[in-house]
Amino acid sequence: MLMPSIYGENLFDEFFGDWDREMRKMDRRLYGKNAAREMKTDVHEHDDHYEVDIDLPGFKKEDVALELENGYLTVTASKGMDKDETTPKGKVIRQERWAGTMQRSFYVGEALTEADIGAKLEHGVLSLNIPKKEEKKLPEKKVIAIEG
Repeated sequence: MLMPSIYGENLFDEFFGDWDREMRKMDRRLYGKNAAREMKTDVHEHDDHYEVDIDLPGFKKEDVALELENGYLTVTASKGMDKDETTPKGKVIRQERWAGTMQRSFYVGEALTEADIGAKLEHGVLSLNIPKKEEKKLPEKKVIAIEG
């Protein structure tokens, strides 16, 4: 029987404890214990462009997709693993590599098009070259004087 704990902060600490712990571990199961370090990004500013370097170790060019929509550049990396319990190398007794999808978005402005952005994936680092373009300015508000 569940009884409220006098040491817990919440009446339902013990009731939801296991479920809550499992939910927090979900990302760890998908990305491994170093999930917080995935898709680490460095951004360097130059006079006319930005250089963005994103760590994507173990991903191939086919696994990475770039999409530009409404001024947001979205980087998506997907990796799938076979679920077979046996392989030509033998029976799998421990598997630490994961399968899943990671995604990260950056606002780059609505003045850019897909042709403006350069991308290169080498040695597990996705390098992006994003030019600086000024947004189109709205026409200045003009006031018309009323006679009379």
